Amino acid sequence: MTPRDASDDSRWSDLDRPPLNAAALRRALVREGGLWTDVRVVPSTGSTNTDLAARAVAGEAAEGAVLVAEEQSAARGRLDRRWSAPARSGLFFSVLLEPDVPVARWGWLPLLTGVAVATGLSRAAGVDTSLKWPNDLLVTVGGAERKAGGILAERAGERGVVVGVGINVTLKESELPVPNAGSLALAGAAGTDRDPLLRAVLRLLEQWYERWREADGDPAASGLQETYAAGCSTLGRTVRAELPGGRDLIGEAVAVDGDGRLVLATEAGVQEPVGAGDIVHLRPV
Repeated sequence: MTPRDASDDSRWSDLDRPPLNAAALRRALVREGGLWTDVRVVPSTGSTNTDLAARAVAGEAAEGAVLVAEEQSAARGRLDRRWSAPARSGLFFSVLLEPDVPVARWGWLPLLTGVAVATGLSRAAGVDTSLKWPNDLLVTVGGAERKAGGILAERAGERGVVVGVGINVTLKESELPVPNAGSLALAGAAGTDRDPLLRAVLRLLEQWYERWREADGDPAASGLQETYAAGCSTLGRTVRAELPGGRDLIGEAVAVDGDGRLVLATEAGVQEPVGAGDIVHLRPV
């Protein structure tokens, strides 16, 4: 499809869910010497990750490209799990990064993005957020933690990584895809205007990405490892990691190690790290 700015489409008429202002977003985010080089908003697409990765591989997108969709028809999360939401009810976007740090440290990119998303939304929406390892954004609705967003990082060619983010902003209870989902509005957000929310998240993402790159991807030296741990609600809880082959690992989540893996302290007195790619489900016990 040919990208068009959703703000230029007269079909959008829902005053409760106005379209994003693509021109204003570009003016606010794209600047000389900054990370963000292009911001596009399209009315609808299958997956912003798929589209942006294709552009990157074809040489049609540079680092710092941002693709935002008002609606996605084939959005997916980790392990190809499907996810959907009404048009203009959330923030659905992908960014193209080309980190000049050791590839072994690229696994920190979704965790870094999680820190930026949680911090940006806490500041701009005035809602408490936390992170469920490895890639979920949680908010509190009626005293219970609910998932309001997720992050998916995928390789794009030899040098690129596309990081996709989906955040439920104004979803009502009747619109939730599953009962344990949530949204910023349901969590009592002070503001749900998506333009300032997106700007806040992307500015925090730029700051953390530059800090991480300057430290050559070292999560400890950049402060990323400590900051992620401080906002990770998984730590300190007893969880069951469901692994491929039907094996379960139960233990207290005690740390996130230097490779971004979750360290579980088992009843056998062993501390065992598990990577995001090894886990089918992570559930509280």
